[in-house]
Amino acid sequence: MRQKTVWITGASRGIGRQAALDFGRQGWNVVIHCHTHREEAEAVRQSIGRNAIVTAGDVASREEVHAVYQKALDAFGRVDVLINNAAVASQELFTEMQEENWRRIFAVNVEGVYHCTQTVLPDMIRRREGKIVNISSMWGQVGASCEVCYSATKAAVIGMTKALAKEVGLSGIQVNCVAPGVIATEMNAHLSGADMQALAEDTPLGRLGAPEDISRALLFLASEDADFITGQVLGVNGGFVI
Repeated sequence: MRQKTVWITGASRGIGRQAALDFGRQGWNVVIHCHTHREEAEAVRQSIGRNAIVTAGDVASREEVHAVYQKALDAFGRVDVLINNAAVASQELFTEMQEENWRRIFAVNVEGVYHCTQTVLPDMIRRREGKIVNISSMWGQVGASCEVCYSATKAAVIGMTKALAKEVGLSGIQVNCVAPGVIATEMNAHLSGADMQALAEDTPLGRLGAPEDISRALLFLASEDADFITGQVLGVNGGFVI
């Protein structure tokens, strides 16, 4: 069986890091993308071994995305699965948010998905196979106070997932979305211990999520077991959103 290749954006830390490690353990070729955390990405590559490469670039830049994709092709010949994980967030009152910050979050979280997905699709369409898995958030479903911009971008990712799934389904491509709950990663490091405890208590399963919880969902949606699943939003949130 041919070894498949997954390209994971934002794979130096958090959910992306765990996904890269788990895909590597499952025998996938892994394209570990990062923007600025090159050392962390290299550590992930070393943990995986020879079937992984590190590529750096800003997903908000089409030129840099194309360069990352070309490195993936040079190394492995094709990309079978794209996981759009790279994202940034900002916690602040909507009335105090600066336009520059608003635009940057949209550039990474929405335009980044656009750039990466549009880059891989032509070859997937030509081959009539491929999978795209987008990472949204439960805040894209229900919204979060003081995270209006982040919530809006993650809602956009859900809309893109559903619409694109309809558009490319006849080309044999599945497009799905994972909407994590509160996951214990660097992105939530700004929350106090009391806040994290309160969120855990508000979760029906009584705990915060771990990166492994999301990675398992990604492995499933990337597998042949999910070949008849498309346009879906898989909530991995411990029951926080029901």
